[in-house]
Amino acid sequence: MPTSTSAPLRATREGVLRVTPEAHPPPATAASGSGGPDDGTSPDLLLVEPDQELAAKALARFEGAGIRTHVCHDGAEALLQAGALHPRAVLLGAPLPVVDAARVTELIARLHPVPVLVGAGPEGAAEATAAVAAGAIAFVARPYRIEEIAPLLRAGRGEGDDSAAPLKVGDIELDPAGFHVYVRGRSLQLPVREFLLLRYFMERPNKLISRTELTQALWGTDTPESNTLTVHVRRVRTKLKEEGESCCTIDAIRGMGYRLECGTGCSPNTTSTA
Repeated sequence: MPTSTSAPLRATREGVLRVTPEAHPPPATAASGSGGPDDGTSPDLLLVEPDQELAAKALARFEGAGIRTHVCHDGAEALLQAGALHPRAVLLGAPLPVVDAARVTELIARLHPVPVLVGAGPEGAAEATAAVAAGAIAFVARPYRIEEIAPLLRAGRGEGDDSAAPLKVGDIELDPAGFHVYVRGRSLQLPVREFLLLRYFMERPNKLISRTELTQALWGTDTPESNTLTVHVRRVRTKLKEEGESCCTIDAIRGMGYRLECGTGCSPNTTSTA
């Protein structure tokens, strides 16, 4: 099991964390590729997970998917490692000891700007929500699902020709890099899976997409739990209509699949009749 240590931290009135001198060995390396900016081996991901058993399992999955990962276990260590290793992204497990996830997100954005994700179960939901408000790009489920997190890491780093390019369809705007959705200037808050579902539709506007294609793309299987896709589509459709007052709709084609339909007259300046 990877372990790491850090010197005690003191908070100043300005909110900057400073290290007090204390003899400690260097933190242990949690995974391959956890170098620094000078040697070109910065990790793809800094995983900050207080549960060591969960951290070990997540580490194995990420490394198996080719995501070079370094692990630490509290918020203070996260700030030290973010500065020392310059990871390409950070994943915080909430609730986070020593320094909470929202404060870590805030300080990383100020001192070492990289995409930050936050993972939580029910016990860490409030802290994770605060971290998103502080600038985290996504709130993901904990325990972690590689198929949910890998696309966010790619989007946050801008990998691929168009993976982080903003999308505009009708009156909907989606920013993959910033994990934002706007309808007529209104911000819509979508959980990760709903965000990825809407993105998939927006990449294929006005095209019929089968249920099999959607479930394979979003869940990595042709047979997710019963009604899972139906429920997610319904939630996205409802948020677009009721919260965003969008003129775009997600139509269900019986026995075939779904289609995002915006029509030629649907634009950010069009008055909604929904």
